Amino acid sequence: MNPAVSPFTSLHDHPRIRVVGSFEELVAARFDGNDGVNALCWQRTLEGDFGEIVEKLGVGRGITSLEEARLRALELTEAGRVAREVVLQDLERLRAHDLLPSLDCVNGYENEIESELLRTDVQSWHVDSATVEADTYLCTYSGADSEGLCNEDARRRVDVPELRAELLRLHGGEDDAAFLEWLNENYLDLHYTPLPQARPFSFGVGNLWRIATEWPGSPVPPCIHRAPATVPGQPPRLLLIS
Repeated sequence: MNPAVSPFTSLHDHPRIRVVGSFEELVAARFDGNDGVNALCWQRTLEGDFGEIVEKLGVGRGITSLEEARLRALELTEAGRVAREVVLQDLERLRAHDLLPSLDCVNGYENEIESELLRTDVQSWHVDSATVEADTYLCTYSGADSEGLCNEDARRRVDVPELRAELLRLHGGEDDAAFLEWLNENYLDLHYTPLPQARPFSFGVGNLWRIATEWPGSPVPPCIHRAPATVPGQPPRLLLIS
């Protein structure tokens, strides 16, 4: 599925997305269930060379979490320093609202699973979950960006009869409380399969998103999304997430 063939001409047209004009609007808005929106996007065109930051880091395979001190210590050109200041400002903004953002350089994933049925990695369509009210913030500064999917265009993997039957076989038990607990413990109930007509949308590079998670009492369904597929030779991603 290619986000370029999305039926929505822009994020403004998407029924699950509200585009906002500032960080203040992004954090102040609430998912109240009245309009079906479960994703907020602060669209931005960022200045600076974020790819230079990734290049100077020289990370190996996998996910490298970046401490602020390491980011500040990088020797960068003027364009790289402009990009670094943008990242630092975003980190400061989120921390000022009692959030705990992290900055990651993603150069592939170590725990990729071949079986589509049992995949619970971030490259599989999934939702985030929490035990209390919480949202996920994320921004791709460089590299391939995340994708989202309309809730109407997907089904939980465990709700597809043939997939549920196969999971039951692997579990080796009855479709009962123990089975549900097994699904939950292994995060299998958070992953989705797209319907044939599904068309994902692109999160875009530079945009700061706030997406709804699954938590008890949430008035909106969680936002279905995934990290981009790993492509050999593709440059690493620079990703902020909270």
